[in-house]
Amino acid sequence: MSFESLTYADLADRLGTTSEAARALVRRLRLPRQPGNDGKVRITVDLAELEYRPLPARSPGDIDALKARIEALQSELSELEAENNALRATADGHRADFERERERSDTLLLEIVRFTAAVLSAREKAARLEGELVACRARSWSRRLAGLRGTARSLAQILEVRPRPTAAA
Repeated sequence: MSFESLTYADLADRLGTTSEAARALVRRLRLPRQPGNDGKVRITVDLAELEYRPLPARSPGDIDALKARIEALQSELSELEAENNALRATADGHRADFERERERSDTLLLEIVRFTAAVLSAREKAARLEGELVACRARSWSRRLAGLRGTARSLAQILEVRPRPTAAA
């Protein structure tokens, strides 16, 4: 174990990389640092234990392949954006249809409520009239006749018509 005190530039030369890469490596490995008398930071490191392999430099062929892949992805992105816009337009059309149908269903629901109220009212009226009919049939014929005369008089009063003179009167 041989520890050496190196500056970032010296460490970069030993590792065959840049000063910034050496600085990032020291930070990542949390190696001990001390400021020197000359103002430069010194790192205490055992180069035998340090396992650092710089990434290989990219060849121009790799860069051209990456540029071609970027262009292909950009064209695919523009196609997908166009498809997305078409789908949004379709969705907007469906949204308009949905809104129209919802308004129509609300209108139909209001009509159903109105018709239900009218049916219930008609049923109540029919039940009341049926009860009156049963009560009328239960009375004797003379009372029915008297009831009809009274009904005719009350109708005449309502309509302000003078009743005809009857033979009994």
